[in-house]
Amino acid sequence: MLLIQITAAHGPTECEYAARLTLRELLKEAQREGTALQLLEETPTVAGCKSALLRIEAEAMPLWLKDWLGTIQWVFESPFRPHHPRKNWFVAVQRCAAPEALPQDSEILFQACRASGKGGQRVNTTDSAVHAIHVASGIAVKVMTERSQHANKRLARELIALKLAQRQELSAQQSAKQRSQQHWKVERGKPVKLMRG
Repeated sequence: MLLIQITAAHGPTECEYAARLTLRELLKEAQREGTALQLLEETPTVAGCKSALLRIEAEAMPLWLKDWLGTIQWVFESPFRPHHPRKNWFVAVQRCAAPEALPQDSEILFQACRASGKGGQRVNTTDSAVHAIHVASGIAVKVMTERSQHANKRLARELIALKLAQRQELSAQQSAKQRSQQHWKVERGKPVKLMRG
């Protein structure tokens, strides 16, 4: 399994619009290439989306997808700020590491719910969607991409494992930053111990 993330990062509204355009074009190319690319999670905004997480059931990265990894530059006039001088907007397409270990079912509260959105008459007829909460961390996800509840539970475990890994990485980065900043906090005038060499 490969995970691909599209992100507008901390860019302005236009970057969120560009992220939605990137998602659309990536899904189109995947369909042309015959690659099953599944949208797992999206953080929509009024302008587009802040980020999107995609999954490919493959061991190796498809060749066409390698051309998408990195920074994508979109050139267009802002649809939100008329006469804005900037025309270049940037988003990132990144490969995410798949979680090594999935949390156990006993660590997660699962609740079946009805799917919403596109799907015609099949939507809202069965409780195939899953709302899952990781008890220890409070991380919650809702998955409705698959038709079976069992498959949605598996995806929910994978998403929670990914979010746990991202949280641990962020925590490690913050700890390293804090340790680095402590190098600048040596008080030279108030020793707690006087030593002579």
